[in-house]
Amino acid sequence: MTKVTKNKHGFFWRIIHGQLLNFEFFAQHWLKVLICTLMVLLYITNKYQCQTRMVTINKKQEDLEIAKNHSISERSLYMGRTCESSMQELIDTLHLNLKKQEQPPFKISYSTK
Repeated sequence: MTKVTKNKHGFFWRIIHGQLLNFEFFAQHWLKVLICTLMVLLYITNKYQCQTRMVTINKKQEDLEIAKNHSISERSLYMGRTCESSMQELIDTLHLNLKKQEQPPFKISYSTK
């Protein structure tokens, strides 16, 4: 008669009263329960490691952006120091008597007809 009463009650009633997951269930399926528990723990560990590595990657990408910006600013500073006008000022201060050519160079072509 107890089997008939178990079938009449629903799934949630059996869980609440400990009839579905009782000691006998764990005694019979201890290996499966242990494997499932280990898999859940491995999943949590893997997710935590993934999140910490993502934070590290994001931090390194920010550092890389900062280094790129610093490199660009240093390059522009260098190029500003070596541009044509600053070189002309340097030549003028050293009194080398060199002047900028106003006309571009041209080719002399020789043709035989």
